[in-house]
Amino acid sequence: MIRGFAVLLLFQLLGESLVFLTKLPVPGPVIGLVLLFLALRAFHLTGRPKPVQVEGASAALLSNLGLLFVPAGVGVVSLWGVVKSEAGSIAFVLVLSAVFTLAVTVWTFIAARRFFARQA
Repeated sequence: MIRGFAVLLLFQLLGESLVFLTKLPVPGPVIGLVLLFLALRAFHLTGRPKPVQVEGASAALLSNLGLLFVPAGVGVVSLWGVVKSEAGSIAFVLVLSAVFTLAVTVWTFIAARRFFARQA
């Protein structure tokens, strides 16, 4: 499992380094995840066995995912005064982002349905 965590941290480091060097406006861990995905796809396409260590480390992290939200909850509680004073703005942004997400989801679904209908 230690090797799996080392691989995950290596890809996060690669993503962070790439962002630092190229000044991309994307979080480093996101780029690291994309690189990890590409590496795992390359393993799959070449017929090599799955890296079981990475799978075990990922499963361990996912099983404890709820614990990773504790710091965010503590931050909200500790800054409750700021959250309360900006409640209107926060609510507006939440509603706007939910409507935007719904619209993009519907648009994507319609576009995918048309695309696959043309292929059939």
